[in-house]
Amino acid sequence: MNSNERDITLPQRSLRLTRRSFVAGAACAMAGLLVGCGSSSEPSKVAEIAPYVSPYDWAGLTRDGDKLEYFEDGELRSRWGIDVSEHQGNDIDWSAVADAGVQFSFARIGNRGATEGALSADEFFYQNAIRACEAGIEVSAYFFSQAVNEDEAREEAEFALANLRETEAAGATFVSVAYDHEPVEIDGARANGLSGDQLTANARVFCEVIAAAGYKPLLYGNQRDLLRLSPELREAYPVWLAEYGAESPTAPFDFVIWQYTNAGSVPGIPTDVDLNLWLEPQ
Repeated sequence: MNSNERDITLPQRSLRLTRRSFVAGAACAMAGLLVGCGSSSEPSKVAEIAPYVSPYDWAGLTRDGDKLEYFEDGELRSRWGIDVSEHQGNDIDWSAVADAGVQFSFARIGNRGATEGALSADEFFYQNAIRACEAGIEVSAYFFSQAVNEDEAREEAEFALANLRETEAAGATFVSVAYDHEPVEIDGARANGLSGDQLTANARVFCEVIAAAGYKPLLYGNQRDLLRLSPELREAYPVWLAEYGAESPTAPFDFVIWQYTNAGSVPGIPTDVDLNLWLEPQ
């Protein structure tokens, strides 16, 4: 990650608002030219090809140390946040985190074991959620899934809800709940070989249970993992993208949160921490 602050010249609004349609139209025109220049036996297939165009103009990104912000027409259209788990320990000074400008946090609810499949709560979920709320930081949550089928995904969602409700009874409030399924580099990891169809089915069940309980579901992952999900599922629920070491995201699909490093530094947190940009386009 480039930690140097850099100045950005922002584009004009009229240009940005038509950016997606302009690029797509240019791609279609180019495809038409290609068809007209030769004697292709399948011209319709060429004409259908169009590149993905992001709804964000990444020229609006600014960096100040580890902090990112996103602007449109000179107006700030993002929030800065972190996600934490027991890996950050129990010494987080949430007041210092808030004073550093952190606006939202995701706390890990728990996980399913990669080999035995047992469910367990994160040791500091309750503490992190309560103290972040007390510091005035908006709190969401995520669950690390290793479900191998829909029944296990449903069990994970119900486990997550039980922990959310217990923490809410102590005064916490939650906005979103993310489904996080990743391959695990452990011998005997039971969920590493899931098909894209099965992974999609698991994620859908988890999100449906979470949504039925009144929370906003999210889908978390890197490009590789998220592209294994069906496009229909990624369109149904907001996406939280993990992509590190990039000047700007390169994923060929829409997302609302960019986790841009797993080695960030924030006052009040004694360890490295994941940093996130929550995008709010007009």
